[in-house]
Amino acid sequence: MVIKKMHDMGIRSEHAYLAGLSSIGLSFASWLVSLKAEQAGIERADRWGIFVGEWAPTFIGLGLALSHYEQQEGTLNGSLHAVKQAI
Repeated sequence: MVIKKMHDMGIRSEHAYLAGLSSIGLSFASWLVSLKAEQAGIERADRWGIFVGEWAPTFIGLGLALSHYEQQEGTLNGSLHAVKQAI
């Protein structure tokens, strides 16, 4: 039900995959900024990096669920998937 609602809102699997990839970069950036800008030490920076880094698997899981839904609905638009369907 949540995946259908997300699909109806225009969110596609490619968006979720991009968000997962972006969160990996954001995890490193938040770790680096926390390490340099705060005086709390490396432990705090590690916590920030791990906190943001936990988003990536969530977004990738949503991407997989959306991809399965898109395959069932026939609305999968990725070029790799179009080649597979043509074969």
